[in-house]
Amino acid sequence: MSLIAPDFSRNMTLIGHSDIGGRGDGLQLMVHRGFAYVAHPWSQGFSIIDVRDPKNPGNVTYVPAPANTWNIHLQTHDDLLLVINALDLFADVETFSDEKAYYTKSVGETVAGAKTKRAWTAGMTVYDISTPDRPRKIGQLDVDGVGFHRLWYVGGRYAYASALLDGFTDYIFVTIDMADPTKPELVGRWWLPGMNKAAGETSNAPEGRRHALHHALVHGNTAYACWRDGGLTLLDITDHCAPTLIKHHNWCPPYGGGTHSPLPLVERGLLVVADEAVLDNEEDGRKHTWVFDIRAPSNPISISTFPIPDEIDYTKKGGHFGPHNLHENRPGSFVSDTLIFATWQNAGIRAFDISDPYRPVETGALVPAAPRTMTDKRPGRPQVIQSADVFVDARGLIYATDYNAGLEIIEYGG
Repeated sequence: MSLIAPDFSRNMTLIGHSDIGGRGDGLQLMVHRGFAYVAHPWSQGFSIIDVRDPKNPGNVTYVPAPANTWNIHLQTHDDLLLVINALDLFADVETFSDEKAYYTKSVGETVAGAKTKRAWTAGMTVYDISTPDRPRKIGQLDVDGVGFHRLWYVGGRYAYASALLDGFTDYIFVTIDMADPTKPELVGRWWLPGMNKAAGETSNAPEGRRHALHHALVHGNTAYACWRDGGLTLLDITDHCAPTLIKHHNWCPPYGGGTHSPLPLVERGLLVVADEAVLDNEEDGRKHTWVFDIRAPSNPISISTFPIPDEIDYTKKGGHFGPHNLHENRPGSFVSDTLIFATWQNAGIRAFDISDPYRPVETGALVPAAPRTMTDKRPGRPQVIQSADVFVDARGLIYATDYNAGLEIIEYGG
């Protein structure tokens, strides 16, 4: 099948594509041992694509989620695959058909207010993927609440997640003991002040804002955690059962929040942080990807932002325009502390050189063509590209998902 020419490219070439067996909706993406693991936001489950020949992706294995359950994020390491379980919020068309209901209100209070009957799986499933395209369930961690959102696991004793547990207003930071992968155990919790409603705390999030952990990456004994409209925390996790705060820094307001993805570059004393654009046509304001100096972890200083794509007026293109995810330098993947790959939603996939951290430079871009069909059935969604996640393998090949357009495989020539 011939490839559809991208709308724009510079120093990047589209070399392969998969429609993921007709389930074109992809969110988090891992590439492991020649197979791409793609989590679906609307198709309720995840798929495994044979990408050993990246120019001709092969068979697709689809693994359905439990009833009413999201499997939108996952992690691979060695013979293990970890998949989140949470209430499928976007399936609740009455409550969450308008994106604003998800991005501007406490999810815990919204679900409680809707008196949602407990009919989903919440927590995390562990699979054996020693045969990469035949995952075998070996473990389960169940929690009371909406469930998990993001995960971080690169081997070792512990995994880390954002979790919405009963009694909390929104997602908090949790640590998971993986000593026995067949019996993972939640052992530690940390949250921003005001989030533990069950303990009598009162939320201090401004009206229309969410204090909710989106994602945390761990390096050494520090967790770098992004809290949507609650900014950034650096947590000391020397005691995994009792994380402690090193620093909380929030720039919302005056900026528009959505703090989403961290990338610590500890050897250089830097931290890259992406604020997600969450509403169409920049209704939530111009969002940035920030570079922080973290040589003094208790005093992170913003020193620059990534340049904004400007080949066309992307604000008027439709859909979300702005940062989403970053390639995360996982062990076994492409690792660099100067070349950063990112998704920019309706502006596609971008590469940035931060050799000079005070002056990031864009060095490559590819904007895929609009999706031919829409898997996202929410009313009124524009039929434009919304590049979601990016993974770069050890060879430097770029893999990117979209909410509707399938899996893109790209060569970087910068």
